[in-house]
Amino acid sequence: MTDRPDLSTLPSYKAPKRSLFSARKLALMASVVAGLGAATYGFSPTHNPADLFTTPAHAQVNNEVKKVQQPVGFADIVERVKPSVISVKVNIREKVAKDDSGNNDDSPFQPGSPMERFFRRFGGPDGLPPGLRGGPRGGGVVTGQGSGFFISADGYAVTNNHVVDGADKVEVTTDDGKTYSAKVIGTDPRTDLALIKVEGGSNFQFAKLSDTKPRIGDWVLAVGNPFGLGGTVTAGIVSASGRDIGNGPYDDFIQIDAPVNKGNSGGPAFDVSGEVMGVNTAIYSPSGGSVGIAFSIPAQTVKSVVAQLKDKGSVSRGWIGVQIQPVTSDIADSLGMKKAEGALVAEPQANGPAAKAGIESGDVITAVNGEPVKDARELARTIGGLAPGNAVKLNVLHKGQDKTVNLTLGQLPNNLEAKADTDNSDKGNSSRGTDVPKLGLTVAPANSVAGAGKEGVVVTEVDPKSAAAERGFKEGDVILEVAGKTVGTAGEVRDAITAARNDNKNSVLMRVKSGGSSRFVAVPLAKG
Repeated sequence: MTDRPDLSTLPSYKAPKRSLFSARKLALMASVVAGLGAATYGFSPTHNPADLFTTPAHAQVNNEVKKVQQPVGFADIVERVKPSVISVKVNIREKVAKDDSGNNDDSPFQPGSPMERFFRRFGGPDGLPPGLRGGPRGGGVVTGQGSGFFISADGYAVTNNHVVDGADKVEVTTDDGKTYSAKVIGTDPRTDLALIKVEGGSNFQFAKLSDTKPRIGDWVLAVGNPFGLGGTVTAGIVSASGRDIGNGPYDDFIQIDAPVNKGNSGGPAFDVSGEVMGVNTAIYSPSGGSVGIAFSIPAQTVKSVVAQLKDKGSVSRGWIGVQIQPVTSDIADSLGMKKAEGALVAEPQANGPAAKAGIESGDVITAVNGEPVKDARELARTIGGLAPGNAVKLNVLHKGQDKTVNLTLGQLPNNLEAKADTDNSDKGNSSRGTDVPKLGLTVAPANSVAGAGKEGVVVTEVDPKSAAAERGFKEGDVILEVAGKTVGTAGEVRDAITAARNDNKNSVLMRVKSGGSSRFVAVPLAKG
C-alpha cells in the first residue's frame, strides 16, 4: 500500500479552522456510521460478519415469537372422527293432498307434517332439496338425504326424526363408501331425534357424546352430507346457547356458525376434543343456503333421549298438568315480585298432578327440587327431563306467600288436547256492553252473550289505540279475573282496577280466556 503524502509540508497548505460545532457533528456522524455498520450491514466493530438477529433486542423479540403457539388445522381431529359419520338416504311413499279443484299440491307432504317441516327448513326455492325426485303426480316414491353418526360399534346411530319419519326404507353410506340397510329403532318428534340400527356390521367406528357444555366462542366442526356430498367438513364457533326457535317447549339449541346446508340435518357438531357437542337440526336461511346461523341439539339432551329410544323405542316425560307462561316485568310488578322469573300457572288441568296438589291459576312456580326456575321454558325442560312417577318438590308463590308443594309426576300425553273453536262470530249479536275507560275495553257479562260461557266478562269492543289492544286483547276474549279477583260485571272490573291503583300498582294482572286456553296479561294502568 502507498503511503499518503503529508500535505502540511506543501507551501500552499493552510490548516483548516476547527470549531466545537464541527467536532460534535463529526462525533455524531461517526456514531451513526458505526451503528449502521454494526446493525444494518451486519458487521461487528472487528469487521467480522454478524447475524442481524443476534443483537440483544432482536433476540428478545425472536424468543417471544417462539413462545406463541402457531396456528394449527383440524386435520388430526377430522381424521379421527370422520369415519363415525354416515350419510342417510330414505325412501318415502309419496302422499299428495288434492285441493277442491282436483289439482295436486306443490309439496308431496301434508302441511305441518315432520317431512314438510324438514323440507321447509332445508329445502330450496321450490320446497324440495336437491336429490328429492317424485314419481308421477298424485303418487309414487320420493327420496331424501340427511346425515347421522354411529354411537356404538354394533351399528346404533343417531339422526333427526324429520330425516327418517315415515320412511319405508333407510340406507346409510359410511365414510369408506360402503352401503348398509338400517331400521328405525325409535323417534322423538318433540326433540327431533331418531335412533337407527345399521344391519350387517359389528365393528363400526363411533363417536362419543360430550359430557361438557360448550362455551360461547368454542371451536366447532360440522361433518355431514350437504347436497349429497358426503364427508363434508366445515368449521366455526359456538355463537350462542339456549336458543328458542319456536319449535316447541323443549327448545334449548346451540347456535353455531359453521356452514350447515341441506343434507347436514342429523349430522354431528364436534368439539376440538373430537366429541359430539350437538346434533345439527335446523338452519336460519332466508335464501335457502347457509348464512352462518345453524342450530344443534345439545349432547345432554341427545343422551337422555337416545337412552330411552334404545330401551323402549319412545320417550316418556314427566308431567304436572299445567298451562304455563313467562313472568314478564309487568306481571312481576302486578304480583309484587322483585324479579321477573319463574313460571306463571295460567291454568291447571283438571285432575292433573298440579291441580290435585293444590296449585291454582296465578301461582308462580319458582323452583323444582330446590333448583331455581328461570322461566317457563326451563320449567318445561326440567319436568320433561324427569321420569313419570317421580316425587318432586315445587316452590310456589301463592297469592304473595311462598309455599312448598309435593306431588308425583304423571306422564306427558303423546297427543296434545285439541283447543276449542276460536270463532267468535256468534258473540257479535250481544249488546254493546259497558266501557272500562282506564283499559280501553268494552265488556259485558259472559252469561249474557251466547257462547261466552257463564263466568267472567266478555270483551265486546277494543280501542285500537289502547294499552289493552297493544297487549293482544280482541273481541270475544273472556276476562275471568282482575288483580286476583273473579269478575262477572263491568263494575267488578272497575272496582278491581281501582283497588290496584290504590295499592300503587303500575299495571293490573288479568286472567283471560281466549280460544279455549287461559293466559295472564298485565295491562298498564292509565294515570289520572
